[in-house]
Amino acid sequence: METEKTLLQQIRDKEQAFAQNVEAARGRAETLVAAARTEAEDLLCTADKTGKEGAEQVYWKERAATEAEIAALHEAAEREQKLAAEQAAKNLPAAAERIVRYVTME
Repeated sequence: METEKTLLQQIRDKEQAFAQNVEAARGRAETLVAAARTEAEDLLCTADKTGKEGAEQVYWKERAATEAEIAALHEAAEREQKLAAEQAAKNLPAAAERIVRYVTME
């Protein structure tokens, strides 16, 4: 009867087997969690890099559009200034004549 294990010994053996299974499962879980953390960090870095690149592209695109709009506004202002100067040059003799007539009361 000594070769057979007592009920208490069998229970202890089962507890040890379960404890080993739990430790093995804990080890696998910790490995999976560490791998998931590493992957998450990699994804965050990739997302950050992609976001920065996208933002830079938008910045340069909008900057180019703004510079083009500014150039167009400058050209329009120069045209308007030139037209105003031409109109003033055309009206100058008539305006001078009217002023002279008004002053001399003719």
